[in-house]
Amino acid sequence: MYATGNKKMLNMLILEILKAYSDENHRLTQQEILRLLKDNYDMECDRRSVRNNIECLQELGYDIVNEKGYYLAAREFDDAELRMLIDSVLFSKHLTQEQAKRLIDKLCGQANRYFSAKVSSIRILPDLQHGDNKKMMYALDTLNDAIAERKKVSFIYNFYGKDFKLHPKRETPYVVSPYQIVANNGKFYLICNSDNYDTLGHYRLDKMSDVEILEEEVKSEKEIKDFDKGFNLPRHMAEHIYMFDGESVRIKLRVPEHMMNEMVDWFGKEFKILPSSEKGMMEIIFYCNEKAMLYWALQYGPYAEILEPKSLRDKVKQAVKDMYDKYNL
Repeated sequence: MYATGNKKMLNMLILEILKAYSDENHRLTQQEILRLLKDNYDMECDRRSVRNNIECLQELGYDIVNEKGYYLAAREFDDAELRMLIDSVLFSKHLTQEQAKRLIDKLCGQANRYFSAKVSSIRILPDLQHGDNKKMMYALDTLNDAIAERKKVSFIYNFYGKDFKLHPKRETPYVVSPYQIVANNGKFYLICNSDNYDTLGHYRLDKMSDVEILEEEVKSEKEIKDFDKGFNLPRHMAEHIYMFDGESVRIKLRVPEHMMNEMVDWFGKEFKILPSSEKGMMEIIFYCNEKAMLYWALQYGPYAEILEPKSLRDKVKQAVKDMYDKYNL
């Protein structure tokens, strides 16, 4: 809250008014600025003071235009950027409903009153699926600190019970070396290593609780297989589409050519395309986690066919048979 009546604050009060009430389609005259100063801050001054203070703000670098009235032309975020950020929060699955609403209010506060009117509908949307872990933001902050300090962390990992509440998966805390935090399918994951393994694992932040930074240094990347040839995060994400743990295997897949968009969305652009003897089809080669690929193949079963490796092809065949037996009653 600004101190009312303090004319040393006049330039900042005028700036707040321009932020809140002006844009290219809503320009303010000096008289309108004087009225808003009086109504909002009980501040009285003359037109010359308004003009002088606006010129001072322009000299400080604020993009204030004076064409048939004053308006603030440049902001930290334009309307399209703010809407994109708000939608990202609105449809986020790792924030609680309360956290999402609080962040949306803060984002709306970065724009003027006319933008807030445009997005007023989000206030009456039905509650979307959000996380239940109210301490997720604390976990995110703690893990970021641990990664920066290269320290191990401990945490309790939880799962949903039949009461729809989170319960500890085990009493003993997990201890891992954290390396990266990534977002996948609307959720945050920690990419890390457990001491008993030489590969990377993934844990969802919204299922973590009691996250603590330990004094012990993280395991050296030289001891982890995934870092052997240098860690490539885009490649790692493409090979772990459902964030399952385990090594990636060479996949050969036959799909219709019209599924090219889906292939890029799921596996990036690093796959190799081979000619197919079947018209309208293509064969592609890439690397992916085998368990994740099994789930993917079942999801796209009517369109995609696993050609290699045989072990994965056999698993898909068995899964389809099991499904057939369940539904063929």
